[in-house]
Amino acid sequence: MRWKIRVGVLMALAFLIPAAPAMAQTEPSGLNEACQTVERKVYTDIRELVTIDLDTATNAEIRVLANQILAAANADSLPVLPDAVQERLDGTADDLRAFLKADVQNAWSTALRITVDRTLTGAGPNVKAAAQKALDDGSIDAFMAYLNDGLYAARELDCASQPTATPTSQPTSAPSATPSATTTVAPAPASSTSLGAAGGEGGGLPVTGADTATVAGIGGALLLLGGVGYVIGRRRRSRFVA
Repeated sequence: MRWKIRVGVLMALAFLIPAAPAMAQTEPSGLNEACQTVERKVYTDIRELVTIDLDTATNAEIRVLANQILAAANADSLPVLPDAVQERLDGTADDLRAFLKADVQNAWSTALRITVDRTLTGAGPNVKAAAQKALDDGSIDAFMAYLNDGLYAARELDCASQPTATPTSQPTSAPSATPSATTTVAPAPASSTSLGAAGGEGGGLPVTGADTATVAGIGGALLLLGGVGYVIGRRRRSRFVA
């Protein structure tokens, strides 16, 4: 009866505080993919959760540890690892113990590698170089160092090298169609055709120059001819009377 109570207490603790070391970690802020300041995401080192001897631990203690690892993997949004742990939790106690002793680190390493690969999407040159270095190393320590520190350091360099956005130039205002009070508007020159409009409408100027001389000459000739005709006619009348 006592062992059942003990198992129940351990299971309750597993679900209430599944990943206490992860919750205790605090990190400064960092930059995200858009170069915005955000809180850093801290990945849990699952090795620190293993505080029991896997060979001598009871089945209840093994199950508690497996639930802690599952909670940490889900909190870190890791692929592969949560499904692998849950599959062993649904199996026998011996399979679960063997998985924790031999295979959990392999599944965790695969999950970390995939997570590092995901950071390459839209990454800058410094992030790509740091990620590739971790992938070439291939160790869990290299993956964890990159995800918790190296990624943010490289991202700061990439964001710092981006050109700063220059303010857009203000468009110049179009000149107003209505002249201001201080603006002197020059009168538009009238066309030559409006000066000699028929009928004299519109207050056109009198015709001058060559056209005026011609009219004056014709008028003088007509006056001269009229005078000559008057004199000749008068002489004829005088002769007739005499």
